[in-house]
Amino acid sequence: KTTNKNPRSTVGTITEVYDFLRLLFARAGEAYSYNTGKRMVKWSEEEIVNNIFERFNGEKISILAPLVRGRKGHYRELFEDIRKKGFLKVRVDGEIKDLVAKMQVDRYKIHDIEVVVDRLKVEEEFKVRISQSVQQALRMGKDLMFVSPLDNSKGKKAPAEVSYSKMLMCESTGISYEEPSPNSFSFNSPYGACPVCKGLGSVFQVNLDEVIPNRDLSINEGGIAPLGEEREAFVFRQIQQLAKKNRFSLDKPVGELPDEVLNLLLYGDTKATVEMDLNFDGQDGSAQVYSTEFEGIVNQLKRWFTASSSDSVRQWAEKFMVLRTCTECNGTRLRKESLWFKIDGKNISELSEMSLASLAQWFGGLESRLSAKQNAIAKDVIKEIRERLHFLLDVGLTYLSLNRPSRTLSGGESQRIRLATQIGSQLQGITYILDEPSIGLHQRDNHRLITALQHLRDIGNSVLVVEHDKDIMLAADYLVDIGPRAGLEGGKIVAEGEPADLLNLHTLTSDYLNKEKQIKVPEERRKGNGKTLELKGAKGNNLKNVNVKFPLGKFIVVTGVSGSGKSTLINETLYPILSKHAYGSRVQPLAYGSVKGLEHIDKVIEIDQSPIGRTPRSNPATYCGFFTEIRQLFASVPEAKVRGYNPGRFSFNVRTGRCDICEGGGMRVIEMNFLPDVYVPCEKCHGKRYNRETLEIRYKGKSISDVLEMTVDEAVEFFQPVPYLYRKIKVLQEVGLGYITLGQSAVTLSGGEAQRVKLSTE
Repeated sequence: KTTNKNPRSTVGTITEVYDFLRLLFARAGEAYSYNTGKRMVKWSEEEIVNNIFERFNGEKISILAPLVRGRKGHYRELFEDIRKKGFLKVRVDGEIKDLVAKMQVDRYKIHDIEVVVDRLKVEEEFKVRISQSVQQALRMGKDLMFVSPLDNSKGKKAPAEVSYSKMLMCESTGISYEEPSPNSFSFNSPYGACPVCKGLGSVFQVNLDEVIPNRDLSINEGGIAPLGEEREAFVFRQIQQLAKKNRFSLDKPVGELPDEVLNLLLYGDTKATVEMDLNFDGQDGSAQVYSTEFEGIVNQLKRWFTASSSDSVRQWAEKFMVLRTCTECNGTRLRKESLWFKIDGKNISELSEMSLASLAQWFGGLESRLSAKQNAIAKDVIKEIRERLHFLLDVGLTYLSLNRPSRTLSGGESQRIRLATQIGSQLQGITYILDEPSIGLHQRDNHRLITALQHLRDIGNSVLVVEHDKDIMLAADYLVDIGPRAGLEGGKIVAEGEPADLLNLHTLTSDYLNKEKQIKVPEERRKGNGKTLELKGAKGNNLKNVNVKFPLGKFIVVTGVSGSGKSTLINETLYPILSKHAYGSRVQPLAYGSVKGLEHIDKVIEIDQSPIGRTPRSNPATYCGFFTEIRQLFASVPEAKVRGYNPGRFSFNVRTGRCDICEGGGMRVIEMNFLPDVYVPCEKCHGKRYNRETLEIRYKGKSISDVLEMTVDEAVEFFQPVPYLYRKIKVLQEVGLGYITLGQSAVTLSGGEAQRVKLSTE
C-alpha cells in the first residue's frame, strides 16, 4: 500500500544515505585503474616539471602532445594546421617525422598522432623552457602529454616513456578518468549510470524459450514463434531463401536442425545474404531487387523492440523478451569507472550490497582507516551517514541493504523507512499524520514502531495516528474513539481521553480491548482436498533456499516477522509461477528451484489493496458487475417498455439517459489551475447523475439514482425478492461492507474496503 513502484527507487535513495555515500566517494574516494588495478595519478604542472627533473635529469627528451588517439583518417588539415603554428616534427604511429607541406597518412588505417612540442636536454638552465613546453603540451593535448627519452649516445639504458595528465590517469595503460562528482556515482545520472542498462541494473534480452516454445514443431508448423505461419511475410520469405541456399528443410522439427543452421536462423551471418524483393520501380521502368545480410531473428527482435516507432510492434516484440541482469555492470547500475573509486578497499556498490547492520559496523572506526586528508574532507559526511543508519537500525531494519529496490519492500518496511527518515531530519514543531502505520507489521516489531513514534513526539512534534492496533492504542497519550458503528451509523465521537479512562466505557473498541468481545477460534479445522502444491529452492531477495508445501482446499496463512520474506515467497515467487501456468503470464518469478502440483491449479487471482477504480465514475455496483442487472431490471418496468428504454438508458456513461451538464458524473469539476481540482454537486441533477426522463422510471417506488444511494444493507432488503441480485449484494454485506452505498465513488474507498469489494466479487 505504501511502497514506491519506481524501478529506480531504492532504500538508499529513499533514506538519502546513498546521496551522502555519493558525496563521500566524490570527495574522499581513491581512483584505481580498471585495467591494472593500480592507483590512478594526476599531476599539476609544477609536479610534472619536478618529476621530469627526477626521472630524466641530464637526459635528452621529447615533449609530445597527443592529437589523435586510435582513429582513422588522412589528417591533411591537422598536419597543415600544426605546421603553420611553427612546429617542425610529429610522431605518427610511434615514428618521428618531419612536417612537410601536403603531408597525409593512410585514411583507412587507425593512427596515433602526437606533435613534438619541444626537444631538449633536462638541465637546470632550461627549467623555464621546460615549464613553458609542459604548459603548451597540456593545452594542445587536452590535459594529457608524454615525455619520451631520445637515443642515449652514452649507452646507458634510457628511461621509459612517461605519460602525464592533469586528469586521473593510469600510468601503465594511459587510460584516464574525469574528475569525480556526486553525479559520477548516481545511477540516475548519465554521468554515473551504466551505458547499457541506463542505471536500471537489468535489460530486456530475447528469451529463446519464447522464441522456440516447442522444438518438436517444424518452422512451417510455427516452431519459431516470431515467424508464425504467415508464408507471405517478408521474414518468412527470407527464411525460405536461406533454406534453399543452405539446404535444410522447413518441415523438419526445429530441435533436429543442426546447431549451425539454428545459429544462422537466430543470430544471422554477415556472409548469409537474402534478396529484398521490394520491387521498387527504377527510373527506366525496370524492377529493382536488393540484396542484404540476414541479421537473424534474435537481432531483428532486438531492433524492433528498441528502435521501432510503432507501439504495437514494440509490444509484440516484448512478448519474446525477458528482463535479465545487465552483463555490463552485473546489476550494480553504475559505469565501470565509478566502480573503481574505493574507500578502505570498498567501492560504492559493495557498500550498497551490505546489510544495514554490516554497513553500520563498517563505518564504525572508519576514521582510523583513512588518511588525514580524507578525514578532514569526510568527517561531516560520515557523521550524517552514521546518524541515518542508527535510526534505520532502531526501527528494526538491520537486514535490508541500500540497493534493495523499494518496490520489493513490504508495507511495514516502507512505513518504518519513512519514519526513520523523518526522525533523521530532526524537524521540530511538525504535525505528523500516519494512516495505520502498523499495516504489514508483525507483533514483534510493534514496540520498535511505537518507540519511533514516541521519539518523533519527544523531539517536539505532534503525532496523529489512525490505528486499530491494540499496542499502539494503549501506548497513546490521548485516544479518540469514533463510532459507534460504520457508515451512516458512524461519524460521532463516542469517547476520548487517556487510554486507561476509556477501557470502562463499553464502546465497541473498549470491549475488544478488555477482551469482553473476542474473535472465536474455530474448534474444527478443514481437512482440505488432500492435494498439495510444493515449491522448492525459493531464493529471491532474502529467502534462503526455502522449501514449502501448501495443502490445497484449506485457509492458509503465511506469517512471520516483518521483512522475513512473506511477500517475496507468495507475491513475487509463487503468484507469478501460478499466473504463468494458468494464463501464460509473462511476469517473471524470483529465483526458485522447482514446483510440483501445478496440475491441481487452473485459476489464480491476486487480491490486493489497490483501488478498484481511479475515477469518480467507478463504484462497487459497476465493479462487482451487478449494476448491469439492475439496469436490466429497470428496463423491464412497464413504463420503461412503453417509452422504449433499453438497459443502456440507465447507464450514466451513455448520452441518452445521463445528465447532459455533468455527463453522468453527478459532480462538476472546477479547475483551480495551481491547486487541486474541486468537485461540486451538479447544479442541474443535484448529484443524481441522470436526466429527468430517466429518473421518472421507478422500480418499487425507487429511481435508478435512489438505488445507487442505497447502502448495501438497504439494498439487501430491497432486492431480497430478486435472487440473482440479492446473492451478489449479500456477499458485500457478509464481508463487512453493509455501510457503503452501491454508487459510492471508488476513489473514496480505503485500501481495506477496496480489497473486500474485490473479495466479494470472487
